[in-house]
Amino acid sequence: MNIKTSSTPRGLNRRKFLRNSAILTAATSLPLTALAQGRRVDKVGLQLYTLRNELSQDFEGTLAHVAELGYKEMEFAGYYGRSASEVRSTLDQNGMTSPAAHIQLQALRDDLEGEVERAVILGQKYIVVPNLPGNQRTIAEYQRTADYLNRAGEVCRQVGIKMGYHNHDFEFEELDSRIPYDILLNETEADLVDMELDLYWIRNAGVDPVSYFENHPGRFSMLHVKDMDEFGRMADVGRGEINFADIFSHADTAGFKHFFVEHDRPGNGLASVAVSIYTVRNIVF
Repeated sequence: MNIKTSSTPRGLNRRKFLRNSAILTAATSLPLTALAQGRRVDKVGLQLYTLRNELSQDFEGTLAHVAELGYKEMEFAGYYGRSASEVRSTLDQNGMTSPAAHIQLQALRDDLEGEVERAVILGQKYIVVPNLPGNQRTIAEYQRTADYLNRAGEVCRQVGIKMGYHNHDFEFEELDSRIPYDILLNETEADLVDMELDLYWIRNAGVDPVSYFENHPGRFSMLHVKDMDEFGRMADVGRGEINFADIFSHADTAGFKHFFVEHDRPGNGLASVAVSIYTVRNIVF
C-alpha cells in the first residue's frame, strides 16, 4: 500500500494524543482484576489496521504513541510507502517487533519472493492471508488456496517463516455440505501453515472456538483479540461480552503465541487501543 503521509508536525499529533488521554483515565476506570494473581499475556500486540487513519497521517508518530501505551508486537496491514528497512528502523527505535503481517493472496501469487524478503528484513515469523475475495469463496477455491498455502509455506520454511490464514465469519458458513474453514485446516500442513483466529468473527458466526483448539491442537499461534457487545457490534476489548480469560486458558492446547488487539471500525483509534491494552494486560487465565 502506497499512501502519502501528512505534513502535520509530529509534535502537534503528540499534543493532540496527550489531550485525548482522558483515554487513559477512561481505560483505568474499567472494572478489571488488576491485582489478581495468575497467568497473563506477556507481550500485547496490535493489528495496525485498527490505526490505519492515524498511520496514514503520521506513521512514525503513531507507532511511538502505541509504544508508549505498552504495545510490543506490531502486525502490519500495509507499510504506507515505506521500505522494509525504514519500517524496521522505526520499530527498533521504539523497542517493538513485528511477528506478522497481513498480505493479500494475490500479492503473494504475484511476488512471493519479494514478500518473503520483506518479512525477513522486518524479522517476521508469519505471513498471513487476511481473507479470500468474495468472488473466490467456493469449495474449489478454498481447496486451491489450501494447496497454495502449503506450497508458499515450503518456500517460507527455508527462511524460518510460516504461512497463516485469518478468518472472518463466512469461512464457517456451509457450502455444498462442507465448512470452508475445515478445508483450510485439514488440507494444510501443520508444519507449514498456522491459523490466526479472529475471536470476534468466529463468535459472530456462532461457533465455539474451543472445539477447534481441541480438534486441531497447536494450530492457532495467533489471535485477533476483538470484543463483541450485546448487539453483536465490534467493541473495544473489555467493553463487550466475550470471555477472553476462558479462551486464553486454552493457550497450551491451541498454541497461542501472539495476541493482537484489533478493532475494525473504532470511533477513536488511539482511545480504542488504550482501553484494549489495559484490558488485555489485566486478563488472568
